[in-house]
Amino acid sequence: MFRSRRAGLVRRLWRQCCAAAGPEDGPSALKPAAHALFKKLKDEELELLVQAVESRGAWESSCVWAPRGDVRGAKQGLSPQVLLCRLFRWPDVHQPHELKHLCYCAGRRGVCGDLAALCCNPHHFSRLAVPETPPPPYSKASCGPSWPDEPQHPSSQLLEFSYKGGDWRDTSLSRSTIKDGCWCKLAYWEHRTRVGHLYAVHEASVNVFCELPWGSGFCLAQLPAAHRSRAVRRARGKIGRGLLLSREPGGIWAYNRSEHPIFVSSPTLSPPGARGLTVLKVLPGYSAKVFDYEQVGGKGGWRLPGEGPCDPHSIRISFAKGWGPCYSRQFITSCPCWLEVLLNQLR
Repeated sequence: MFRSRRAGLVRRLWRQCCAAAGPEDGPSALKPAAHALFKKLKDEELELLVQAVESRGAWESSCVWAPRGDVRGAKQGLSPQVLLCRLFRWPDVHQPHELKHLCYCAGRRGVCGDLAALCCNPHHFSRLAVPETPPPPYSKASCGPSWPDEPQHPSSQLLEFSYKGGDWRDTSLSRSTIKDGCWCKLAYWEHRTRVGHLYAVHEASVNVFCELPWGSGFCLAQLPAAHRSRAVRRARGKIGRGLLLSREPGGIWAYNRSEHPIFVSSPTLSPPGARGLTVLKVLPGYSAKVFDYEQVGGKGGWRLPGEGPCDPHSIRISFAKGWGPCYSRQFITSCPCWLEVLLNQLR
């Protein structure tokens, strides 16, 4: 009975394998190594792996612990996390250094007492985003984003929304009740209009999303919906699971959980002495260090051509739509849906 149950779990895993560009990268080539790894997993670990793979990262699943060391059966030695990431997420990944542990993975913090084990849950990893070669610009002018106007009716409250198992929870916190320790505040914008209130972040990480089963964080789906244009409605439909913003040693990371790219700019993404704007495209399943504490040290302001000083402790993220010299949208205020991250300055 137990053997047939494990066989059923393995069959469910094979149904979730992703397609590869060539046969050498496909599931068939990795099948011997995968079976060797599955045999090493305990029943509980195999069940957790099935749940994580079938959910496709829709929620924060548990770690799947496997013995350290390359798995035998492949033409080249593969670590457990690389093997499973190739099977279920990215067929073209080859080395562990191409992957990054997500902030909620216990494996990156060494929580597991057994030093001979590591986490191989493929949805506890992301790939690393790197600047791409820009396409020919629509305009030769070096352009920067305009700084949004203040909302006409600023509010004195911070709103928090969470979604758990079909239950919406709306908790409003007045500024007087916000405790010290908030490391950033989030503002959601549609073009030049700020929608809703500032969202204070106290935890080390926060989800920003429209649809995230069993997730919690800043839910954009619960914000007011008056007079939205068709472009805004289309862009909001692409936010989906959104992004995970995390404060980690050395800086701030953004993980794209959605099915569409996000576009990010911050003072530390631009090379030293750069006069233009650097906008980083982060593909689905990729992470990027969007703010570096060391690089921002000593900067008195963020200046762009034609712009006044901007807050050097801020990050701007557009959902699905890029902007800047290489796009038809020259300013972030031309983007339908975007997020402003206001970081508390380090003392």
